[in-house]
Amino acid sequence: MQIRKKIVVTYITLSGLSTLLLCIVVFFLFKQNNEYYFLKRLQDRAKIVASIHYQNDPEKARYYRELKKHGLEELIDEDDFVLKVNGHNSFEYNTDLHLPHEFYDDVMTTGKGWVKQDEHRYYYAQLFEENGLKYMVIVTAKDRRGNTSTIYITRILVFGGIAFIILAYFFGRFLAKRVINPVSSITKEVKRISASNLHNRLPLPGNDDSDEITDLTKTFNDMLDRLETSFEIQANFINNASHELKTPITTILAESEIALLKERSSEEYTQALEAINKQASRLSNLTESLLKLTQTGYDGTKQVQDITRIDELLLDVKCDLDRLYPNNRISIKLNDMPEDESLLMLPCNRPLLELAVGNIISNGVKYSDNEEVFVSLNANSKNIKIVITDIGIGIPPEDIPYLYEPFFRGKKASRYTGYGLGLPLAMKIIRMHGGELIIQSEPDKGTVVNIVFHKSNIRKSNVKS
Repeated sequence: MQIRKKIVVTYITLSGLSTLLLCIVVFFLFKQNNEYYFLKRLQDRAKIVASIHYQNDPEKARYYRELKKHGLEELIDEDDFVLKVNGHNSFEYNTDLHLPHEFYDDVMTTGKGWVKQDEHRYYYAQLFEENGLKYMVIVTAKDRRGNTSTIYITRILVFGGIAFIILAYFFGRFLAKRVINPVSSITKEVKRISASNLHNRLPLPGNDDSDEITDLTKTFNDMLDRLETSFEIQANFINNASHELKTPITTILAESEIALLKERSSEEYTQALEAINKQASRLSNLTESLLKLTQTGYDGTKQVQDITRIDELLLDVKCDLDRLYPNNRISIKLNDMPEDESLLMLPCNRPLLELAVGNIISNGVKYSDNEEVFVSLNANSKNIKIVITDIGIGIPPEDIPYLYEPFFRGKKASRYTGYGLGLPLAMKIIRMHGGELIIQSEPDKGTVVNIVFHKSNIRKSNVKS
């Protein structure tokens, strides 16, 4: 069932139940009110009948008869009886009255009472005392007017309830339209948006007040912003990757075609093979970097497998870099080590984390022209912090926002060999481990890179026991 129909049905159901409950309450209150005032009229007649019975003066008796006849509203099939009470539980009985014994017992006990018989006939009885004698006065009449009024009010409630249900149907449709139309408009607009027009945005509602529909529209627009950015990054990545991969492939094809055009000397073949090997190595390194970049992510779903001491990891990275850059001037400072060795332990994917830290340190070596690179480590109960400092070319302020985009290379960095993948890859790996990468740099003075692993962000649940 559509939400629009659900709203209409729910509105009609709730309105119907509310109307039914209201009609029932009104009906019973009206009926009780009729009954109460009819009994009050019988009570007034009982007092007048008693007054007539007590009077020894014929004139006064006649006055009360006239008052009863002309001063009070006429009742249907009205009759009255006066029964003498002989004792506590004894009274004269009238054979014309066919009332239950419980009624008489109640009157004798409480001094008054009433009972209803034959649907519309009421009997009201009350004890009166005069000159030491007790009497039970019983007045009876039919309340046909009250019954007619009850039928009339019942008809009003029934037809009024049906009319209100019909109105509730149209009100429910109007309400559903007011509620669903904005959502339908959002759905229609979203269906129009595809990968080719991600720049389109949903129009905000005309009202200035912030409501759920406005929040939903803003949420969709924010999602479209993120999608558009992701598509742009993906498109740029594909374009740059295609360009970077095309260059060595083109060189390899050109060298091989030239070498095959005619017979050549062994030296020429050697030069051609060396050029092909160089470009093939470049292609291999680039492909490996791309694979590692795509295998890491921002959501931390990469399985963490090891618990590693960070100081040992730094020393292993230094050994690897010593083989790659034999003349490097990397200095690792481990002077400020905590007494508790457990503070140096970090759940991680060690090969990936070594790759990330090695990329950052090797960048310091490369872009400082093999000047000194200082690596310091600090650990406490809250975080583990690695600081890498070089005195190289630095990073211009305008390049900093683009450092983590794959294949991006600043103007100064373009003089050095590289693909622009090392830092984006390192950032992804560090973020995957719950860490934070902070870069501070000044052109021609150097760069300071802070790698901070907050203990509260480390996913210990991913550690295999």
